[in-house]
Amino acid sequence: MTNFLNKPYRFNDDLKSNVKSIIVITLVVFIFLLVFQPFKLNILAYADKFLLISAIVLITFFSLSINLLVVPSYLPGIFLRKEWKVWKEILWDLWILVFIVFCYLVFYKAFVYFFPEKRDWIPAVNAFFIFNMILTAVIPITILVTINRNRLLRLHLQTANELNRKLKESKESHERLVVFESEYQKEKLSIKARLLVVIRSADNYVEVYWKDEGLVKRQLIRNSLKNIEGLLADYAFLYRCHRSYLININYIDRVEGQSQGYRLYFEGLDFAVPISKTAVDKLEELIRLM
Repeated sequence: MTNFLNKPYRFNDDLKSNVKSIIVITLVVFIFLLVFQPFKLNILAYADKFLLISAIVLITFFSLSINLLVVPSYLPGIFLRKEWKVWKEILWDLWILVFIVFCYLVFYKAFVYFFPEKRDWIPAVNAFFIFNMILTAVIPITILVTINRNRLLRLHLQTANELNRKLKESKESHERLVVFESEYQKEKLSIKARLLVVIRSADNYVEVYWKDEGLVKRQLIRNSLKNIEGLLADYAFLYRCHRSYLININYIDRVEGQSQGYRLYFEGLDFAVPISKTAVDKLEELIRLM
C-alpha cells in the first residue's frame, strides 16, 4: 500500500486542459441537477429552481477554477510534476471535494440570511441535505479523476509509441550501411554502423577500423574526420572524443586514467585512444546510458 501511495503521479498543470475539464464538469453538474433535482428542487417554482441550480453550477465552476487554475499558478513550488505522488493526488482531490462542499454551505447560509422570505422553500440542514451536497460535489471530483486517468493513459500510450518508434529506428540505424567515399572517387568503403570501432585521423586520410567476424579490420580512406563526423551525426553511439578520434562507445574495453588524462582501450587494437578534457563529461554520460 505504501509503495502504491508513493508512486509518481504526473500532476496536470496544463491550464488549457484544465479549462476544458472545468467547462465539461460544470455542464455535467448542470445536467445532473436538472435531471435528478436534489435539494427538493422538484417542489420549487420554475424561477426559484433556475436560480438555485444556476447558483450551484456557478459555485462549482468557481471552486474548480480556484483549485485547478489559480492555486497551482500562484504556488508552483507545491505542485512540482517530478515530486507529485499518488498520495498527494488523493489528498488534493479530497481537498477540492471539501472546498466545493464548504462553498455550497457558505452559499446556503448567505442565501438564507439575505433572502429570509425564501426560507420556506430552502430545505433544512440535516443529514440528508449534507448527503445531497456531498453527492453533488462528488460528481466533479469523479469526472476530474476520470479525465486525469484518461489523460495519463493517453500520455503513457503516446510515450510508449514514441519510445518504440525510436527503438525501431535505432535498431534499423545500427544495421544501416555507412558509405565512406574517398576524395579520389575511386575507392569506397561500405560498413554497417554498428560494426565501426574507431576512426582515426591521419593527415589527409582517415583510418577506419571495424569488426568483421570477430576480427578488427582497417582501411585507409582519403577524407577528413570532420566530414566523417557529419556523415555519422545520426548515430548517438559514435562519438568524437578527441580532435583525431571518433569512437564507437559499445566497443570500449576499458578506461584508464593517467597523468596526461584518460585513455580508452579497444579489443583488437594495438593503440589507446586519448580523450579530450572537453569530451570527458559527455563521454561519461553516454557510457552511463548504455
